[in-house]
Amino acid sequence: MNELVILALASGVIALVFALLKAQSVARADVGTERMAEIAGYIQEGALAFLGREYRVLTLFVGIVAVVLVGMYWTSGTQLIALSFVVGAACSAAAGYAGMRVATLANVRTSAACRSSLEAGLNVAFAGGSVMGMSVVGLAIIGLSGLILLYTGMFGWEVGSVTGKVLTLMSGFSLGASSIALFARVGGGIYTKAADVGADLVGKVEAGLPEDDPRNPAAIADCVGDNVGDVAGMGADLFESYVGAIIGAMILGVPFAVGRDVLAGEEQLRYVLLPLLLAGAGIIVSIGCTFLVRTGEGGNPQKALNRGEFGAVGIMIPVAAGIIYLVVGPENLGGILGAMVLGLAGGTIIALATEHYTATGTKPVEEIARASLTGEATNIIAGLGIGMKSTWIPILVIAVATVGAYELADLYGIALGGLGMLCTVGIQLAVDAYGPIADNAGGISEMSDLPPEVRERTDLLDAVGNTTAAIGKGFAIGSAALTALALFSAFRTQSQLLTLNLLDPIVMAGVFVGGMVPFLFSSMAMKAVGEAAGEMIEEVRRQFREIPGLLEGTAVADYARCVDISTAAALKRMMAPGLLAVIIPVLTGFIVGKEALGGLLAGVTVTGVLMALFMSNAGGAWDNAKKTIEGGAHGGKGSDAHKAAVVGDTVGDPFKDTAGPSLNILIKLMAVVSVVIAPLII
Repeated sequence: MNELVILALASGVIALVFALLKAQSVARADVGTERMAEIAGYIQEGALAFLGREYRVLTLFVGIVAVVLVGMYWTSGTQLIALSFVVGAACSAAAGYAGMRVATLANVRTSAACRSSLEAGLNVAFAGGSVMGMSVVGLAIIGLSGLILLYTGMFGWEVGSVTGKVLTLMSGFSLGASSIALFARVGGGIYTKAADVGADLVGKVEAGLPEDDPRNPAAIADCVGDNVGDVAGMGADLFESYVGAIIGAMILGVPFAVGRDVLAGEEQLRYVLLPLLLAGAGIIVSIGCTFLVRTGEGGNPQKALNRGEFGAVGIMIPVAAGIIYLVVGPENLGGILGAMVLGLAGGTIIALATEHYTATGTKPVEEIARASLTGEATNIIAGLGIGMKSTWIPILVIAVATVGAYELADLYGIALGGLGMLCTVGIQLAVDAYGPIADNAGGISEMSDLPPEVRERTDLLDAVGNTTAAIGKGFAIGSAALTALALFSAFRTQSQLLTLNLLDPIVMAGVFVGGMVPFLFSSMAMKAVGEAAGEMIEEVRRQFREIPGLLEGTAVADYARCVDISTAAALKRMMAPGLLAVIIPVLTGFIVGKEALGGLLAGVTVTGVLMALFMSNAGGAWDNAKKTIEGGAHGGKGSDAHKAAVVGDTVGDPFKDTAGPSLNILIKLMAVVSVVIAPLII
């Protein structure tokens, strides 16, 4: 068994080595002019300062929770779950830090590379994103594999030890990852959208300044926000999705093996380790497919990125078949592989559906852009309608994948379907993190007064980045649904809850409360963005009013003050929504009972997935409708339609970058908390 875990561990090491090589290639690239380096320095300083302050707050949270876990599990002899929790949190934080640090190096180098060609800019931006992707999968696999080797060395490889102690302890790793992810997503989302809304509403609508104009005091804070929200936040998001999918499947491995009359202990444990090995194989496939991302001048970056991302999905299928055959034999190959293929196919369909509803040039986005001709209200109505409509394809895909995976391989199949959506997350996240790097490159180009053709190239990369971000969120939300179901099943196994009777008032009460939680959580996140944005708007107006010559370009804005406002607002307002996800399942489980907690998980999963899809897709569509008009449609920049689209985009900002993507973490964190406390509420 140790040999199989070491194989997975080796794939994690390979991922980190690849990330290091990519980071070095980014660092060697040309940084451009002195002015470009100066602006990039402001962005990096602000991003790292925020992350440092955020991590200090989260260190205190992690310490408190670790002490609580030791106390809760002391009598059962599994207090080492606190160690798993700390390691999971630390790995997630380290991945976010590494990815964001390189992203703040890659942004200015992407801008500099775009002076020569579009292809050069794409290569630098994607290399920067690859560091994020490979850091996430590498640290996740190393953390999981290392803890498995530690705990099996202490308690042995007997089936009873693994299912009774080792996997219980491993659930702490997922809890640590999910906790960091939720706070990173909410905190980063509040930061970036406070800056973005302030920069847009005052700088673009009121003052009539172009995008990323250096006279706008919130311009640097806006660029910082792209990194803390869309790089560090998204990295933590997919880190916990990846870890949750692996651990959920591992917990269900032995019950599946027993149900299929696999009697030998060692053979049963192979089903436990199979998800870890499949994830390791996905790392190697992802690394190989990064070399498919290439384009020439005048080419389409979207096609280049899709070639790498969807190519990895296609290659993963025969690789997975080989791994399954070698690890567990041919008996259950068809069912397990079929469940994984359903997940891979489902993730791809959800991503394509997301692209249809959010990408520049598609009919839904054109509808929103056209609605802007009659004002802000019709723009917002159209965006809300498109967001709601966009949920039907993903939900049907999730439903079909869930039923199909269950028929093929029971609850274990559902878990592997979720893992199927995420086994190539290394390249998925590389594509996703490319987006904010390209966005920053455009801002640096504008603020550095580079030639117009440079900004045209960075704008093309940025427009593609909006779509890749939406596709990444689609994968994350789709996998969240299947992973939450797998964790729900793991909770059922751990709590010995055989059935949920919807006619039981206690269960239905749990369903109703769970269904309400995503709405309450979203309201808290949206309110936090609104309040923080209000502070930013007042500060930008103050600087325009009180700094002589700022609007004329003869004075320099106080960028640091805007960065500080976003930082303080995010740290102050991120705790309440995050604690909600931890406290509600604990109170429900210990006070009302495991039946009510089961109902709670059912309710939060259904409404959470729907809300996440609606908010993320509506926000992405609003953003690209604005970019459509900025490209010259319906009067172009400065027109009434453009002003209406900017307002719609600012409404969509907290939808797509704060509340929406945080919801998929919310449903998994609540499920993980339930798995962790399940042995204590039997």
